[in-house]
Amino acid sequence: MRLPDDYEDHGSGLTPTVVSAIVAVTIFVVVILTVVLIINRKPASHQQNNTTAQTENVQQAGNQQTAKYPDTQDLITGSTLTPSDLDFWDMYPETTATPMPSENPSGQDGKKDTTDTDPSTDGKHTLVTNRDGKEEWVLISPYLPKHEYDFTKLVCQSDFMKYYQDGKLTSYVGVDISKYQDYVDFLKLKKAGIDFVMLRVGARGYGSGQIVLDEYFADNLKRATDAGLQIGVYFTSQAITEAEAVEEANVVLNNIKDYKITYPVAFDMGFVDNDTARIEGVSRADKTKITKAFLDTIAAAGYKTLLYGNKEWLIKEVDLSKLSAYDVWLSQVGDVPDYPYRFTMWQYADDISVDGIAGYANMNISFIDYSEK
Repeated sequence: MRLPDDYEDHGSGLTPTVVSAIVAVTIFVVVILTVVLIINRKPASHQQNNTTAQTENVQQAGNQQTAKYPDTQDLITGSTLTPSDLDFWDMYPETTATPMPSENPSGQDGKKDTTDTDPSTDGKHTLVTNRDGKEEWVLISPYLPKHEYDFTKLVCQSDFMKYYQDGKLTSYVGVDISKYQDYVDFLKLKKAGIDFVMLRVGARGYGSGQIVLDEYFADNLKRATDAGLQIGVYFTSQAITEAEAVEEANVVLNNIKDYKITYPVAFDMGFVDNDTARIEGVSRADKTKITKAFLDTIAAAGYKTLLYGNKEWLIKEVDLSKLSAYDVWLSQVGDVPDYPYRFTMWQYADDISVDGIAGYANMNISFIDYSEK
């Protein structure tokens, strides 16, 4: 349709050329969007395919695992294995510790190193000679008190053993006397330099078990007192019960009660040479109890006490750990004792001639003055 020549469009101002351009742009945009949508749909499909493939792989793996590891119950009920088939430790060799090399291995010089195990040199043992003559190394107890004497300070003067400390005489000379010394002149003993005597009160028979007083005791006690000697006494026991030990102690107390006893009352128990003593069957524990019963009874009466014995008896026949409250009178003939534990009196000889005794005398040294104790 032809428009009038004076027509003017005052509304939209769109010309045919502009409209055509708009239509063309719109079509272009639609085409672009379509292409983009198509492109975006392809990855999604690919991802879905991957997910599906992974799921299938997992299922296949599960099926394979199920096939490889059967159910536990099937293993238990269907297995033909025995316990010995499962013992696989023999597959591995047993390891052994490599021995440490010895400083002096046996075979190199033909001698085995026994320095650390030789009881004669380790300082932990002491040699005991048993009554059958056999020697035995016995372990020294670390719990019992040891003596502290320096035996280089011992001096033997005219068969009298003396002990000096810092140049001062600190010991006392004594003899022990029984009926076997027969008549003793105590005045001559005193003049010869004897400080004290140990008199035997009596003994219990090693066969009969009867208590018998020493036939010289009463006279010895009186004359030794008159001579001004320090006096101690001892009893030779064969008690096999504590009651018998108390009986022996009471016999001693009854026979010394009227005299001044300045040195200890000693308990002497031992075996018999060349014969069988009634104490042979008494155990070490019971001998210890018997000893304690005697000495406790004496101590309760106010007297000093001593336990007499040789090295074998003191170490092997009684338990010194239960008798530590009592002083020890050691019997060991020789120049120097090797008894390791504490002792206060030492019987060092049995064949000394002393003025006042017709035969041989048993010589003793006391390391303390019991008359002042």
